[in-house]
Amino acid sequence: MNLPVARLWVILLTFAALLVVGCSKDTQEAGEAPVVRIGYFANMTHAQALLGVASGDFAQALSPARVDTKVFNAGPSLIEAMIHGEIDIGYVGPGPAIAGFSASSGKGLRIISGSAANGVVIVARKDAPVEKLEDLVGKRIATPQIGNTQDISAKNYLSETLKQTDLSGVMAIANAEQASLMQRGQIDAAWVPEPWGSRLIIESGARLIAEEKDLWPSGAFATTVVVATPQFIERYPELVEKFLKVHRDWTEKLSADPAGQLPQLKDALFALTRKELPPGTLDQAIARVKFTTDPLEDSIVTMAQLAHRLGFSRQAIKLDGIIETRFQPQGQ
Repeated sequence: MNLPVARLWVILLTFAALLVVGCSKDTQEAGEAPVVRIGYFANMTHAQALLGVASGDFAQALSPARVDTKVFNAGPSLIEAMIHGEIDIGYVGPGPAIAGFSASSGKGLRIISGSAANGVVIVARKDAPVEKLEDLVGKRIATPQIGNTQDISAKNYLSETLKQTDLSGVMAIANAEQASLMQRGQIDAAWVPEPWGSRLIIESGARLIAEEKDLWPSGAFATTVVVATPQFIERYPELVEKFLKVHRDWTEKLSADPAGQLPQLKDALFALTRKELPPGTLDQAIARVKFTTDPLEDSIVTMAQLAHRLGFSRQAIKLDGIIETRFQPQGQ
């Protein structure tokens, strides 16, 4: 097992141990108004979280409970926060969600809704000798974090399709840092979620090589799901319902009129990153994302198989019970 994979499993096995001995942190005190701790990323594929927080809709719907939020770069760090009892509900990619569920023997989290599909691109530096996916062999490729959904997808494509055995060229680099590294020629390509891919295209002159959705037989895969701890679900099911009502409302708005939500999305992203995105970035990015409350279970099963194939799990991953069906709308 290589060092990055070992590090991820140290984190996740720590989570499992905490659950077994009952030591996970619980800051909710009896008699006090609960605090709903929400984690998400500054990504287009987390648009419902961005809009629900920035608009105050989550705070209003969950009142008198207080809403606390924390922004992460990628999924493994969010799952690690959930491990330590710091997050109750999170927007995260299926890869880290699967890892957390597996390592905790199903006790660590549940998927309570889908959020986004697709919205992941592979781009190449403008002067890199990369014109098509096959040219990625031996190149330096950025993904947001070791073990996150894009990292799993990139490593699987290189190893299974391109038959590359050395995956050390796949490097974990925070989304916000990739543009400067690409401009300095330190990375050749990036396998990233939106709007970071479109930012690299517009700001750094990167070339679009492919959209990941085109590598999936159905043309669609889960990019973001909503997870919650079983403890929070059991203790506050009414708050979960209220949270999901806001999530569904924003999903409907984003599906019906994505362009109409761009001004609010732009403001929400700027509030988190303090950086103005180049003009046209969000327009380009939002067109590549499908917003849905369907968790796209088939693609989650496939992602679990990929994680096992890559050695993130020594045994085949069992996903029985990962999706909490009580909160799903009828007919889904």
